[in-house]
Amino acid sequence: MKGLYCKPGDQGVVKFVSQETNVPTNIGNHQVKVQVKSCALSPVDFKLYEDLKLEKELVPVGREIAGVVLQVGPKVTFFQPDDEVVGILPLEAEQSGLCSVVVTDEYNLVQKPEKVSWFEAAAVIKDGLRAYTALHTLARMAVGQTVLVLDGAGPFGVLTIQLAHYHGVKVLATALSPEDQKFLEELRPSVARVIGVWDSKEDLVDSCLEETGGLGVDIIIDSGVRLYDEEPETQRQCPHKHDLLTLLSVGGHWVTTEQHLQLDPPDSHILFLKAASLSFLNDEVWTTSRAKQGRYLHILKDVMDKLCTGTFRPQLEDPVPLYEATVSMEMVQRKQTRKRIAVKL
Repeated sequence: MKGLYCKPGDQGVVKFVSQETNVPTNIGNHQVKVQVKSCALSPVDFKLYEDLKLEKELVPVGREIAGVVLQVGPKVTFFQPDDEVVGILPLEAEQSGLCSVVVTDEYNLVQKPEKVSWFEAAAVIKDGLRAYTALHTLARMAVGQTVLVLDGAGPFGVLTIQLAHYHGVKVLATALSPEDQKFLEELRPSVARVIGVWDSKEDLVDSCLEETGGLGVDIIIDSGVRLYDEEPETQRQCPHKHDLLTLLSVGGHWVTTEQHLQLDPPDSHILFLKAASLSFLNDEVWTTSRAKQGRYLHILKDVMDKLCTGTFRPQLEDPVPLYEATVSMEMVQRKQTRKRIAVKL
C-alpha cells in the first residue's frame, strides 16, 4: 500500500514522493482502522513541525480524510465497523491520508452524515474548523455585529462568510480579482459590501468606515497582513496592519493568520485605546493539545451538520484521481489553487 509523503529539500525546495507503507496489524484500545474514500490536500507547514519538534525525514501528506470504519479497538465507544466517518489526522501521524487504509485514534473522527459525499466531507472539515475557531472560539461572534473577511472568495473565506450569516452577523468582504468580486456579489445570503482591493480606486479603510457609520468593524478575519510599506509583489493585495488597526471598532477583535505579525508600541497603544484584542488563528492547536477535546469534536460534528443542511456551500475543484495527487499537491504547496482540492480513492 502506497501513500504520499513530502521531503523538505535545500533552499525551500519540497519533493513529493510515493512511499510504500504498512498498516499496523494490531490496533490500540482506542484506535480505529479506516478505509479512506477521499482525502483533501492542504499545504504542509514545515516550520510548525520544526517548532513542535516533530521533524521527520518524510512528512505524511493529506490529513483531512473521510472513509468507512473497518475495525475498532476493544475500548472504542464512538464507532463500530461500517460507520462512515470524517476527521483530521494529527500532526504526529505516521501514515499519509492518501493511503487506502489508515489507523488513528477514535478521538480524531466524527460521524459523517449519510447525505454528505465523501469528497465534500474531506474537503470542508479543515476550513470549517478554521471558520469556527476564528468566529466562535477567538472572536466570540454575536448577533448584530459586523465582520470583515479578507479574501472572502478563498475556501476559508467562503465558509467564514456563510457561518457569520447563519448567526445574524453583517458581513463585509474583500475580493482579490474581478472574478472574486463577481462571485462574492452573487453569494446568497448577500454580502453587505464587497471591497475590490484589486482596484486601486477602492480604499479598504474608507469603505469599511462608510459602511459602519464611522464606528469600524467588530471582527476582522485576515488572510495575511502587510507589515511594511515595501513588501514582495505577492503581499501587495494584503492590507497594511495600520489599516486594520484603524478600521477596528471599540472592543473589536482582530483574528490574524499572520504568525510573524509585529506590533510596535504605537500599534499596541491603539489597541489599548480601543480596548480591542488580537488573536492568532492556529487551528492545529486542537490536535496538538487535548485540553478541549470535547469542544473540538463538537465543532467537527457541527461542521458536518451545517454541510448536510446546506448552511455551508463550499467552492471545490472536481475530485482528483489518486494518480494525479502528486501534481495537485505540488500546486497546493505553491498556493496556485483558489479552490480546495480533494483526492478520490
